[in-house]
Amino acid sequence: MVDTRALKAAYIKKGLTQAEVAEAIGINPKTLSLKINNKAVFGTDEIEQLTKLLKIDDPMRIFFAC
Repeated sequence: MVDTRALKAAYIKKGLTQAEVAEAIGINPKTLSLKINNKAVFGTDEIEQLTKLLKIDDPMRIFFAC
């Protein structure tokens, strides 16, 4: 399960909107919204792209939260 708050905080901290993040990683904004709200799963390539884009130090904490 994705830690929605932490992910949103990461892109807001970078001054990005959800739509800008979606465009940067090459997916539709609606798809990103579904993934952020745990209605779809992030692929490993998307997690890698988000980690780099948002400079996330500990992706396990965000993308694999319990």
